[in-house]
Amino acid sequence: MQRKASFKIYVTRREMLSVGDVPDHTLMLTEMEGEPLNYTPGVAGEFVSRRSVGFHDRVKGDGPMTGYATTIYQNGAVYSRFQGEKKGVATSGKWEVYKGIGKLSALKGSGTFVVKPSDKHGEFILDMEGTYEL
Repeated sequence: MQRKASFKIYVTRREMLSVGDVPDHTLMLTEMEGEPLNYTPGVAGEFVSRRSVGFHDRVKGDGPMTGYATTIYQNGAVYSRFQGEKKGVATSGKWEVYKGIGKLSALKGSGTFVVKPSDKHGEFILDMEGTYEL
């Protein structure tokens, strides 16, 4: 099944360290939480929470990132991995489900994502699309 989803996400924690090999090279660990925009409940019921942890390797603000996301619903949860690249204001990449529990225990899925800043400082819009199988 093809599905699209959008989330409003915001930074809850961030640690950044300078690498020191070239100007503006940093490593950053982030924790983000969020909520869906225009969500229609599926087999797992109502949305409860979304949390992600990401690792970013950036030079002058751009570079690769990787991480994990947990999305919890009333009757199940989805665990996924993601990796992408930040260029300019947007980060784009791929995600893949690696575990589901509850009504989502047999879930398989993968797809793409784009993250762009919203009008509010520290807040972003995550647009995802992909294919799911239950």
